[in-house]
Amino acid sequence: MESQDQITYIGQEEAAKIDEELMGPLGFSVDQLMELAGLSVACSVYAEYPPSSHKRILVIAGPGNNGGDGLVAARHLYHSGYTVEVTYPKRTDKPLYYGLVKQLESLNIPFLPPEEVTEGAPLRERYDVIIDAIFGFSFHGSPRPPFDSIVQRLLPKSDPPSIASVDNPSGWNVEAGPENLEDAIEPEMLVSLTAPKRGARFFKGPFHYLGGRFVPPAIKEKYHLKLPQYPGTSQCVKLSSTPGSAPGRSDPSQIRLNYDLAERGGGLLEEHVDPDPMKQFSKWFQEAVDKKVLEEPNQMAIASADADGVPSVRMVLLKGYDERGFMFYTNYNSRKAQELANGHAALCMYWEPLQRSVRVEGTVEKLSEEESDAYYHSRPRGSQIGAHVSPQSSVLPNGRGELEARNAEFKQKFADESKEIPRPDNWGGYLIRPKAIEFWHGRPSRLHDRICFRKENGAWKQERLAP
Repeated sequence: MESQDQITYIGQEEAAKIDEELMGPLGFSVDQLMELAGLSVACSVYAEYPPSSHKRILVIAGPGNNGGDGLVAARHLYHSGYTVEVTYPKRTDKPLYYGLVKQLESLNIPFLPPEEVTEGAPLRERYDVIIDAIFGFSFHGSPRPPFDSIVQRLLPKSDPPSIASVDNPSGWNVEAGPENLEDAIEPEMLVSLTAPKRGARFFKGPFHYLGGRFVPPAIKEKYHLKLPQYPGTSQCVKLSSTPGSAPGRSDPSQIRLNYDLAERGGGLLEEHVDPDPMKQFSKWFQEAVDKKVLEEPNQMAIASADADGVPSVRMVLLKGYDERGFMFYTNYNSRKAQELANGHAALCMYWEPLQRSVRVEGTVEKLSEEESDAYYHSRPRGSQIGAHVSPQSSVLPNGRGELEARNAEFKQKFADESKEIPRPDNWGGYLIRPKAIEFWHGRPSRLHDRICFRKENGAWKQERLAP
């Protein structure tokens, strides 16, 4: 991955001039650049949404070059094992686009009328990924029919599936990003082409790729472009890590997140924080879930310490919260459970795409038998058996084979699915009752927001901490 701080972002005028030079004195043809761009999009999609988990793809192609990139991507995705459908409402008879359509038709890829996108069952029920190749960086104004209705189905309020936008999310200002946050496409993936556009600085999704491995040194030098190295024969490179590192060995000191995005969210101000920190947590957690910022937005690090004060930390999953505090479940014989016996714990949750973190310190106690039973029996049957199988944190002298043997033994023991599997006595839940809850929000120049609540005499006291 490459650090966004080390990459040049270009505006519309620069992007247009670079295209003119590529297709003029530098000898590239439009169809050549389009083929390379579409291949880059397909490779980027494959990297994050493999067909084993995201097989159903809808490509929405607009009337211009951005749409052409999408048509090329559709062909490559088909050959990569996806089930692909295309919506291309404004076809053109230009030979280039006519050829791209014929290529897809020869593969029996369905072309859907726009009504099948704007009406009918929710898109999430029909597709795993949507390729937004509607409008590129040169688009201005409001979308005309039928694209206006199509864009409405891609807005967050319509709960679309994962969206991968080509070069510039449709409707975004290429310089300033989304003009209206409540009425803008929020793609999960952005595939910038040639060089990222300035509006891409406001992209909040987890997957930002750069494609278009064709920029010659002359263009880089003339426009002072800082672009990453493409690994091996790859047609795309993931942005947001370290440039110039040896393969497989990144320099941690050079990894920097671009916190400019926090400015659009307004950061975290006292007047916007709920005086009840558990209600504030609930608000943030729900936003993390709704925006699908992580596969498991309930993941958290739990820290504990042994009798000598030696700390340890591990990742677990938050399985509940209420006015009492935060709940998770584990093996009572595990190392963490033995350390939690001292009555103290801390947890931390981090939602990087939202540039938010929550840190909690408090006391810890076991949940009631009834609560542990209720959660245990809500788990998949295989997970229930797993709780019997694993002597968590214990050494397995005979390796994984020992674990597999125990698993086979308990599967046989509980083979009758008509009978309930009893919860093991050494497995159950914990409750962390918070004494301090800190809310962190990223800001530029590392001048982050930190609002901390501390419980004093049964009441919460709010204070701002220096970043």
